[in-house]
Amino acid sequence: MSGRLGFQNNRRMQERRRVRVLLPTGDDLSIIIPVKTTCRELFSQVCDLLKLKDPNFFGLSVLTNNEHIFMDLEQKLTKYCPKEWKKEASREVRHSYEYNEGIDHFGPPFNIHFRVQYYVENGKLISDRVARFYYYNHLKSQVLSSQCALREEAYFLLAAHALQADLGDFRPSRHQGRYFQPEAYFPAWVIKKRGGDYIVRHVPAMHQDQAGMSANESQLCYIREAARLEDVPVHFYALFKEKKDDEPTLLLGLTLKGLQIYQGLSAESQQLLYDFPWSNVGKLIFMGKKFEMEPDGLPSARKLVFYTGSPLRSRHLLLLLSTSHRLFMTVQPLLRHLRRLEDSEAQKRYRESYISDALEMELERLGSRARSSGECSGGTNSGNGSVVAGGIAAGRAGAGSFSSVGSTNTSGIESDAKTQPVEFYLSSGVHLNLEACSSVDSHGSSHTSGVGSAGQEHHEGDSPLHEVEMLVDDPSDLVFLQRADSTDDSISSTYIYVTQEDLETPCVNTHAG
Repeated sequence: MSGRLGFQNNRRMQERRRVRVLLPTGDDLSIIIPVKTTCRELFSQVCDLLKLKDPNFFGLSVLTNNEHIFMDLEQKLTKYCPKEWKKEASREVRHSYEYNEGIDHFGPPFNIHFRVQYYVENGKLISDRVARFYYYNHLKSQVLSSQCALREEAYFLLAAHALQADLGDFRPSRHQGRYFQPEAYFPAWVIKKRGGDYIVRHVPAMHQDQAGMSANESQLCYIREAARLEDVPVHFYALFKEKKDDEPTLLLGLTLKGLQIYQGLSAESQQLLYDFPWSNVGKLIFMGKKFEMEPDGLPSARKLVFYTGSPLRSRHLLLLLSTSHRLFMTVQPLLRHLRRLEDSEAQKRYRESYISDALEMELERLGSRARSSGECSGGTNSGNGSVVAGGIAAGRAGAGSFSSVGSTNTSGIESDAKTQPVEFYLSSGVHLNLEACSSVDSHGSSHTSGVGSAGQEHHEGDSPLHEVEMLVDDPSDLVFLQRADSTDDSISSTYIYVTQEDLETPCVNTHAG
């Protein structure tokens, strides 16, 4: 009784609510928070619980009409929650407390998704292994709904990488029969087409081919291959073709490198109408429900006009598109540097493989000549014969030892290929940098959802008729900074370059506490 009265009379406890945070792994977190909590405070708490140090590519979202609406971290959580969540909890506590225990006292949970908000084509851009683990698991769930029928072989390669990442090296004594569920690694249409037995029979051999790769390396391979599937690293949002339409008929795809417009909403009926890399998008304009896209190099009369359905949805799309574009611009020099390093490593491995193969062929030729000479001489023990035989014996031993460190199929090269990958660290404050540096011009508007005005609150009463423009920069205009000690302010302000000093600065991590 005293506990019940104490809770009912505790105003502070009654103002708390329960949220359920759904993770990419399929797990969830139940968190009790004050009703006035901001999205950033919740995001920081989730990152702390997951021990995630690099949250730059993740966000919090709510699922609305089968679309993920990402939260503006500067807003209060009540901006996105259902009205019942703000009211019902305290009423339920008063009327049914005696039947509830533990966290049920705080009412029904508000479901929030912790998921990837910004996709990258190279997993080495994700500095933290915990973050990379959740990024990898997010892609796994995306692959299960992928519909790239012309890339069927890619799903088998992805499954092999995933099995290596999840289970380690294939071991015949442990991995027998149906040691994995095809439904956890393949889209339903692949299983239906090939059959579960076919997959279970053939995938173990591909899993076995990955032997020696660490979980981290396998996750990196998975991220790289999954990024090549056109419907995996993408966010889809329905659009209306006309202002008076009752139902959306178009689909906006935010991809790794730009924007796509599809006719039709379902995967079976989708038809690609426009594919615009960021370099071909001149301007995006949001005005109330209206969404205009001006392709670069074309007259304004050729602009494309769509409708989002509501000013609130327009604000969310503006925030997502502008920050995605800014991140795309930011990582381009890093990606180019990574490609150069990877190309250099590939050339090095090729040279070592070429030298190894050439040496083995030469030793084999000398060995054949020595055997022929020995047979003709009847195995005489002449001095010259002894020298030749000794040389070949030593040569064979040398070939064996050299191949163990030089061949592309031996442990030496595998060890060299598995050296710690070069990783680039983006600033943990990248969300703030994206907002502060975003190319968004607000013409008398206060409803840009934090873009270019981080920390301001935006109210539903803001006029939906104010026009908001997003000017899209051409990534080809970026010049890679060759020297780390460059002091060119015009260039350094374009990118986020992070040094060890940045990582050690106490105020860098604005998300993970």
